[in-house]
Amino acid sequence: MPLAILVRYGNGAKFTGPAPHVRKAKSPMSISRPLVVATLLALQATWSTAQSTVASANTGNSTASGANYFTPSAPSDILQRSLDEVRITVGNVKLDKWKRGNVRDEAGTNIDAIQRDLQGTLPGLLKDADSAPGTLTKVLPLSRNVDALYDVMVHVVEASRVVGTGDSVGQLQTALNDLEKARVVLDNQIQLTADMQEKQVVDLRTTVQKQDASLRAAATPPPAPKCPAPTPAKKKRVAKPAGAATTPATTAKPPAGSPAPTKKPQ
Repeated sequence: MPLAILVRYGNGAKFTGPAPHVRKAKSPMSISRPLVVATLLALQATWSTAQSTVASANTGNSTASGANYFTPSAPSDILQRSLDEVRITVGNVKLDKWKRGNVRDEAGTNIDAIQRDLQGTLPGLLKDADSAPGTLTKVLPLSRNVDALYDVMVHVVEASRVVGTGDSVGQLQTALNDLEKARVVLDNQIQLTADMQEKQVVDLRTTVQKQDASLRAAATPPPAPKCPAPTPAKKKRVAKPAGAATTPATTAKPPAGSPAPTKKPQ
């Protein structure tokens, strides 16, 4: 039986060909060959899917672990191709074929400024940035210069649309788009570098604070034990003798009807 028919039959499609010859086993349960082939194919597909899932999981873990260790690329690797394209494109512009006027004159001035920057200023900035791509003080001047270069290129492209030729417009626009893409990549790398350095500073500050607290705790002597306050002495009660007790003298009143006592004359 052809393999295509076996696969279709094993996948549940309606079998329209001649009935296959089935070899019955000695046991009472019989299994058809198409079902066996379909089962093997299904197991193979399941095994391939499982392997793909494991590989994807390993790749994801590797990517997640590598995200914690960001190493910036050299800025020249990001910018050099687009800068060369800009240099070649503006060098091939034929201003004498553009319409005369102030727009063409301004475009010529901008092209001269772009060429001076590409030949004089940018090479030094690229060299400094490549020497320390993770140092923002080295990369930020390059980024600002590329931004200014992009702005001047925008003016040249707009002028070419007004007074330039069709081929120059397309070439200048392509060079501008490539420069924009490279500029975005560099800006994203600068942002990632700043975020990484900020996290390192926060982690370092936290570590220093913990170490300082540990040193202070180790240098501070333990407090002296508090002495209990003395209890006041109880006063002893002194017992008075029995004979010392005196009772106040009382004057008995004379009974009623008796004559009052007379005072003796002195």
